[in-house]
Amino acid sequence: MKKQLLQITFLATLIACSSLNLAYAQLNLPRGSQMAEVSQRIGITDINIVYSRPSVNNREIWGNLVPYGLNDFNFGTSKAAPWRAGANENTIFETTHAIKIGGRDLPAGKYGLHMVINEDGTAKVLLTNNHGAWGSYFFEPSDVALEVDVKTKEIPHVEQLRYEFNEVDATSAVASLNWEKKQIPFTIEVPVTDIVMTDIRSKMQNQPGFNRQTWEQAANFALNNGGDLEEAMGWINAAIEGQFFSQKNFTNLGIKAQILMKQGKMEEAMAVMDKAMPLGTVFQVHGYGRQLIATGQKDKALEVFKWNAKTHKGQWPVDYGLARGYSAVGNYKTALKHLKIAEGRAPDQINQNAIAANVSKLQEGTDIN
Repeated sequence: MKKQLLQITFLATLIACSSLNLAYAQLNLPRGSQMAEVSQRIGITDINIVYSRPSVNNREIWGNLVPYGLNDFNFGTSKAAPWRAGANENTIFETTHAIKIGGRDLPAGKYGLHMVINEDGTAKVLLTNNHGAWGSYFFEPSDVALEVDVKTKEIPHVEQLRYEFNEVDATSAVASLNWEKKQIPFTIEVPVTDIVMTDIRSKMQNQPGFNRQTWEQAANFALNNGGDLEEAMGWINAAIEGQFFSQKNFTNLGIKAQILMKQGKMEEAMAVMDKAMPLGTVFQVHGYGRQLIATGQKDKALEVFKWNAKTHKGQWPVDYGLARGYSAVGNYKTALKHLKIAEGRAPDQINQNAIAANVSKLQEGTDIN
């Protein structure tokens, strides 16, 4: 009897322990609101949103499943909590560099993304420093890193909640939450030039700075993206001479000339390009001539095309260049003569077709540039 009682006690203990282990088991099982992630690179800045995707499932969403305003969800410490802008855990917003959202500064980092939905078609986007909490049950106003008021938009039905990046350009994007028939957009702005210039300066001090092309790329980026022109000039001068990696070539002299032009030093720029032309290929010089036409320096362009034809006699595309040069100054008769020579030297059908179209333009008395 005593032995049987011990067996029953052991079995009961085993069942209790098994039940306890089952209650605390953490299995990797599918869940109703699937996890999702959406990313966008702006410049060299990566922006990432991680969230869960609840479905509408014939439910009334706004003002019901997602209550308007701040609410007490009867759990956690918050008595006035926003919506977690998704399902399950915190929706997480992460940026690799400092940005602006709705015109307000946000440092690089990882944040909890929350929203307050209002009945009047407006909403408030909140980013909190407490990104690791579950939902918004532990929301504290002191944790808010940024808040911005936005207007919502009506959209076609979206069954599963979805974040996306809209209207992306070189320095900004509109991120939006889309669910049921409501879109909640917020504008992200990235100081791309400042971020890239800071990254360039850092890389210059490391292995990438040991080759000429890095300095050329850095100067060219600063030139074309509103960077410091004096800094760009220092970089391109280093690429041209004075360093162990330096080598004077058409490319870096051309970048130097463009910096000088942007600084308003036209005579110095032309002098640099005069030194660059003997280092260039027939195509590089041809491209330079076309750039001069585009900037209104038509007489100088014709001089460059003549130099190219003399230096690279009989090569493609010197006669095409002469045709463009003479056409730019209004001498269509001579332009037509050179264009017909170019037609016989054109290396492919695309150029042959372009020349044929330009022949017609010249015959009609129209500039081909």
